[in-house]
Amino acid sequence: MTLTFNYDKYKKLLITYLPKLIKSEAENEQALRIVEDLMHRERTPEEDELYQLLITLVEKFEQEYYQPNQQNNPVSMLLFLLEESEKSRDDLVAVLGSEDLVDNILTGQEKITTEQARKLAEFFHIEPSVLME
Repeated sequence: MTLTFNYDKYKKLLITYLPKLIKSEAENEQALRIVEDLMHRERTPEEDELYQLLITLVEKFEQEYYQPNQQNNPVSMLLFLLEESEKSRDDLVAVLGSEDLVDNILTGQEKITTEQARKLAEFFHIEPSVLME
């Protein structure tokens, strides 16, 4: 069964949640609560689009607020996704196929490749670009 994207449903979600650029910790916490709610259930295509949007907004805020001197940090995002989805390092090993590889990625010794980002994105139901530098 192919799910189609319903713009009217998405519009209603946007009106309900009113996503915008995050400029404070309180706004970030609010967005994270919505992300967590969406993360722990089956999402419609419209909810998935909102989920992707909120993750992008949270990541942008956290990069600027918590790590102002660092560029995009895929490892931080990966750790965030692990924590929020209640997944473990072992789940990453199952996705990527190697304990050493997972350890090297999580310690910053290796960058996430395009293929690894694709696999992880499929696992976390996100866009691969979120995990790329």
